[in-house]
Amino acid sequence: MNMKRLLPLLLPFVALPAFSSDGLDLSGLDRKADPCRDFYQFACGGWLKNNPVPADQSSWGRFHELAEKNRLLLRDILERAASAKQPSPEESKLGDFYASCMDEEKIESLGMEPVRPELARIDALTSTLSLPAELGRFHSGGVPVLFGFGSEQDYKDATRFIPVISQGGLGLPDRDYYLREDADSVKLREQYAGHVGKMFSLAGYDAAASSAAARAVLAIETELAKVSLDNVALRDPANTYHKMTPEQLAALTPGFDWNAYFHAAGLEKAAALNVSMPDFFRGMDRLLASIPLESWKTYLRWNVLNARADLLSKAFVNQNFYFYGKILSGAKELRPRWKRCVDQADGMLGEALGKSYVERAFAGKSRERAVEMVRNIEKAMAEDIGSQDWMSPATRKQALAKLALIENKIGYPQKWRDYSAYSVVRGDAFGNFARGWNFELRRRLDKIGKPVDRGEWDMSAPTVNAYYDPGMNTINFPAGILQAPFFDAKADDAINYGGIGGVIGHELTHGFDDQGRKFDEKGNMRDWWTENDALEFERRSSCFVNQYSSFTAVGDVKVNGRLTLGENTADNGGLRLALMALEMASAGKESAGADGFTPTQRLFLGWGQVWCTNYRDESLRMQALTNEHSPAKYRVNGVVINMPEFSSAFSCRKGSPMSGDNPCHVW
Repeated sequence: MNMKRLLPLLLPFVALPAFSSDGLDLSGLDRKADPCRDFYQFACGGWLKNNPVPADQSSWGRFHELAEKNRLLLRDILERAASAKQPSPEESKLGDFYASCMDEEKIESLGMEPVRPELARIDALTSTLSLPAELGRFHSGGVPVLFGFGSEQDYKDATRFIPVISQGGLGLPDRDYYLREDADSVKLREQYAGHVGKMFSLAGYDAAASSAAARAVLAIETELAKVSLDNVALRDPANTYHKMTPEQLAALTPGFDWNAYFHAAGLEKAAALNVSMPDFFRGMDRLLASIPLESWKTYLRWNVLNARADLLSKAFVNQNFYFYGKILSGAKELRPRWKRCVDQADGMLGEALGKSYVERAFAGKSRERAVEMVRNIEKAMAEDIGSQDWMSPATRKQALAKLALIENKIGYPQKWRDYSAYSVVRGDAFGNFARGWNFELRRRLDKIGKPVDRGEWDMSAPTVNAYYDPGMNTINFPAGILQAPFFDAKADDAINYGGIGGVIGHELTHGFDDQGRKFDEKGNMRDWWTENDALEFERRSSCFVNQYSSFTAVGDVKVNGRLTLGENTADNGGLRLALMALEMASAGKESAGADGFTPTQRLFLGWGQVWCTNYRDESLRMQALTNEHSPAKYRVNGVVINMPEFSSAFSCRKGSPMSGDNPCHVW
């Protein structure tokens, strides 16, 4: 604990909801709405009306609201570190990183000078044979061009990390953006080409050269899209695990010098690696042989400008925002610089920043109560698995064994990351980012061949999110999400179980969804299901696919029921588990309600209110096309339709919109 005396905390004012003493946001309700017709509107209508999307956002919901509150606290931590007279080494890194990022005058004076050495190296290339080493250098410094590289747990030996290469190289959000022929997609590609051309213009190209460069970039990315897996196929771990020796990789891609690439990227030797998508790399190899060097050099230049845009002068920042923020996502204004710098600091020094955040925002009994809730929901899951009449005893036994070994990580790591090898220089925002990327890549590569460190986290403590890790078989809940409205140590059980309890159940269920079920209790990809049980699981899952595919996201765009299957399964199973846990925790206790609602009604309201979200149409369209999560409305209504307990709690008549005639149910 930092015992240094802190000055009074002075933060900009942020209007937050007025919760009742029992934790419900009464002002967020729309009491004119019928909960049996549209529960999302009933739970969130007041909030949606009073919380339009801010100009610098593409969507705005309870997650964003809490993230903004956390961001203000992080800003205070960083500003104190930047102005500290005698900072600790860790505070010095935080302060120097933030101060450098905020020094807009220095960044503006440099213009595009920071990228000139990278562009000069591209200019000097004389053969496609030189590309592998150049790609390795780019990957080590934060330019993720052509494909992805890093390390991951071996799917079939979760005790070890191996190198992994994966498809990539696209400037648009998803491969289908290049392949769809509807009017909106064609228009967006035209806008993207215009953006690429404008970025080349800012780099000094004349109009004709900029237009030609944009055409070359779009042509290469379209060819890469054609050999990429779509986002539904990517969800099946069997499609993304292809362990090979270096010799097998060389045979797959005879025109690419992997030894030169790995040496430049920082990996000297590996006995095997995961080639996630062999067809992509086979196609990449063909493209390297068939596309002229000058086109590849143009593509590399684009990737440098694209990856570095936010680190350059205002002209590049604004143009980058114009396409990715405004055209693609619908935001009206660029986010203030301090927000962008806080997020950069969290990305590069997340655990150093998280340590201070935890000291300020996660004190008292918050962790203890969260741990108790997790244990209760795990008990509910064990009961749920034990009661599934569609599972054979053999599969049920395996499922219970996996559940028993799930490790719970609550709040923050027990051991904070050491950043001493990361060099942060005040006044060098560009270099700090590149060195931070290199530090992280080397940290990941250093894991290869070594025993897995089970204490590591993949999210920083201030993050408003949670996750299940199939290789670790852990559920992780950062301190950032263990705040109101998701969790409040002072709120009643019903609201907490509806909020964070539903999220806890959601993450637990991920261990048994269409992806997680393919990994065993030790984190290895292994088929532990009987054939009949697997077929029954698929049949029950298809109910969710069909149901959610009928929901309209925006305009003529439907929710992709296959892409969102895992999250929809987890939402439905998670809230059911939360309700079971609440009933178990309340057994034998007085069941009085509060705020005019019964405990069961309050649980559903707690769930509904954490998903209140307003979207811009552009953001909603992109989410429906690329995101594995359904839009917020269907994370609420799609769940209660499948829960007869909801209809009972709100006395819904049979046939009402929120009373499903044929509810879907897996867990």
